[in-house]
Amino acid sequence: MFRPLTRTQQRVDIVVAALFGLFALAATLIPWTSSGVGSGVVDERVAAVVAVLLTAAYAVALALRRRSPALALAISWGAALVQMATGLPPLPANLAIFAVLYTTAAYGTRRVFWAGFASALGGAAAMTLYLIVPGFVQVPGDREPSSVATHVFAFVMTFVASALALLLAWTIGALVRTGIRARENWHAQQLAEAEAAAEAQRTRIARDMHDVVAHSLAVVIAQADGARYAAAADPDAAASALGTISQTARVALADVRMLLTQLRHTQSDGPQPSLADLEQLYAQVRAAGVDLAVEVDPMPRGETAASLQLAVYRILQEALTNALRHGAVGDRGARGGRVDVRFSWHDERVEVVVTNPIGAAAAPDGAARGHGLIGMRERAQLVGGTLEAGPDGAGRFVVRAALPREGGA
Repeated sequence: MFRPLTRTQQRVDIVVAALFGLFALAATLIPWTSSGVGSGVVDERVAAVVAVLLTAAYAVALALRRRSPALALAISWGAALVQMATGLPPLPANLAIFAVLYTTAAYGTRRVFWAGFASALGGAAAMTLYLIVPGFVQVPGDREPSSVATHVFAFVMTFVASALALLLAWTIGALVRTGIRARENWHAQQLAEAEAAAEAQRTRIARDMHDVVAHSLAVVIAQADGARYAAAADPDAAASALGTISQTARVALADVRMLLTQLRHTQSDGPQPSLADLEQLYAQVRAAGVDLAVEVDPMPRGETAASLQLAVYRILQEALTNALRHGAVGDRGARGGRVDVRFSWHDERVEVVVTNPIGAAAAPDGAARGHGLIGMRERAQLVGGTLEAGPDGAGRFVVRAALPREGGA
């Protein structure tokens, strides 16, 4: 029932209501000091006391108009009914009704909003009946048609003028209400968009983190297994494997630091891998003991969008990681066996196919249940492409991606 207001707003409303009450009281009593307060129902003293109380009531309604529009409307209606019951003429304090109708439309609940609208029409009708009908009823003698027409015209015009005045205050409040709702909706939309952007950023960073960490750990594990097998028979190979482990871990650490920096400073995405970094990726996989064969036919022509380069790199990185983790056992105990990578750079699309044998210890659909394939499919979908992955029935796991080239080559 009561709206939350700041202390400043409450103080402003109280001061405005007090000043209005003093002005309305002076404007009510000073003109009547010589002739008294006119009323056809009560005597002058009672009428004066009632006028003072009504002025105070309207001032209270004015003070509560923003704090509780419903209560302010109820007080205004109560004061108006008392005013008509005691036969008092219109008072300067009645101006507070316009402010109350404004706030019912601007700040009231849906029920109070329509109660203000009904009050504007009902108040106009009550005001017209109170002002016009008594004069028409008290006319002595027979009424001529011209006199009746004059009173009917006065009744209609008074109602129209009163309704327009009261509805104008209510309509202005309704327009303000619309502006407030539009601003609230805009802020809510901005907040939702910011949350969606933050969620997309977190998802992208999580995907990058998975790609970086999973690939690096797969290389490290493969190298560690190879070093363990070769430690006794080939110390040089073991030392080389340890060097690869060290280099891979440093690169992974740098990538993880970059991703953590993006979490703290989301304005910058930081450098992203491109096609130029594929050779380094191939070197890491080959250093893990995998027999990697890369075929490019046809060769790329023209410029390639950065988003497409990133998608190709991440898809290939994840596919090679899966080959290391789930592929057949190769030299020196390293997983992966022979892995075939084939690129086809057409004018309108690029096709990437990665094939590796499935190890006996790996379930045929084991990779399909992990996050890696989900991430690869998301990478492909982000650039408008498609990705299929699964066993081919001949003991091999095939990842096939078709990615559109924006604008062709």
